[in-house]
Amino acid sequence: MTKTQQKTKRIFDVVLVLVLFPILIIPILVLVIAATIDTKKCGVFSQLRVGQHAKLFRIYKIRTLREEEHRLGHLGKSATSLGKYLRKTKLDELPQLYNVFIGDMSFVGPRPDIQGFADKLKGEDRIILKVKPGITGEATLKYKDEERVLERQKDPEHYNRTIIWVDKVKINKNYVKNYSFYLDLTLILKSTLNK
Repeated sequence: MTKTQQKTKRIFDVVLVLVLFPILIIPILVLVIAATIDTKKCGVFSQLRVGQHAKLFRIYKIRTLREEEHRLGHLGKSATSLGKYLRKTKLDELPQLYNVFIGDMSFVGPRPDIQGFADKLKGEDRIILKVKPGITGEATLKYKDEERVLERQKDPEHYNRTIIWVDKVKINKNYVKNYSFYLDLTLILKSTLNK
């Protein structure tokens, strides 16, 4: 990705946030209040994630789980009824508009992972860290039912690390190598239609 492409991508991100924010601010506040009542905790959840150049940043989501601990393959038990709906529709990720606005994220890119994944990439795989993580992307679309897939595994953690993560790295490398503004627009459209 060239510097010109990065600038164009950033301008697009900021403009799109400024267009969407006035429309979505009330629904976001309603969902945060509903999540606060539903989980009996602050309706906004934040967590450190690995961003561009392996720099850590704080991601924001609408709280969906009763417990703080995020255990792979057990989210169905931890999520509230409202939380399950928010996770399925990806509405829990609406607060990430703020992450996009301040420049930690982009609308499109590899999803930001917790420490122990992207920050451990080696060799050519580290190309993924050259771009900002995104709200959506090719891997996000392919694994939109990832939680259900992991729930069916005997060892969800092992399956995630050896199968899903390996495939995500391949997909995300391909995204960075073949980046175009048109590709971003296509992925945003596909994400919107896949709700």
